[in-house]
Amino acid sequence: MANTLDNTGFIPYPLLVRGKVRNVYDLGETLLMIVTDRISAFDVVFSDLIPDKGRVLNGISEFWFQNTRDVVPNHLVTANASEFPDSLKPFRDLLEGRSMIIRKMDMLKVECIVRGYLEGSGLKEYMKTGTISGIPLPEGLRQCEKLPEPIFTPTTKAEEGHDESVTFARLEDSIGSELAGQLRDLSIALYLKACAHAETRGILLADTKFEFGLYKGILTLGDEVCTPDSSRFWEKADYQPGRAQRSFDKQYLREYLEASGWDKTPPAPRLPEEVIRMTRAKYIEAFERITGRKMD
Repeated sequence: MANTLDNTGFIPYPLLVRGKVRNVYDLGETLLMIVTDRISAFDVVFSDLIPDKGRVLNGISEFWFQNTRDVVPNHLVTANASEFPDSLKPFRDLLEGRSMIIRKMDMLKVECIVRGYLEGSGLKEYMKTGTISGIPLPEGLRQCEKLPEPIFTPTTKAEEGHDESVTFARLEDSIGSELAGQLRDLSIALYLKACAHAETRGILLADTKFEFGLYKGILTLGDEVCTPDSSRFWEKADYQPGRAQRSFDKQYLREYLEASGWDKTPPAPRLPEEVIRMTRAKYIEAFERITGRKMD
């Protein structure tokens, strides 16, 4: 049965962050992160909700957090609502499947993007300069073509508006060479592990982004991991470079909006029921194929 959640004002703790999709509450020693069914595109949040989207994002992230601990530690304490504090038990039905208790840590203001294929803003930059984030690429690459090897193309994490792509050298200047190198190496290692699993499920992970923080001085993975909001997922059996691919992410919504004539400035337009239904279906397919579980 589809369900939606937007307002989480019932939580009896201070609201620390209200993001585009996630609401984070301060529990004292830990945080409660709730994934709502809000959706954003082109940095604008829509008033229409996508039923079950929060459960998809939370479930996929939990899957990857559990399965990448051998690569890097992460902020997950528990995603089992029965293990939440007693004060949250009255809200268990609302929180189950779409929330997790996480560690408090100092988040780094950088989005660690890894690209394995040529698409999106990377394609646009390549067509103009032959490079992405200052990294030279071979000539003649086509849309969605697989790159010779995955590349690390970080962006600054803006408080408002658009994130800004930066070169690795600028990242080194900003946070130091050692930490920048760790972010690059861990991001690529996580991407390669996720790619290997996704391919066994018939999915190509074209690109994704990671966010890290410091927990007791240790570099730690946080936020979300390889979800349809943070990644491009393509149908492996249908993959063909030189054109757009069949996707399991919010690219469907982006393409609808590109064709709608909307100028990408607030307020966001209302979404037709068919677009909401199709977006939900793509998210659920991504969840079921990646995790191997049916959406309850």
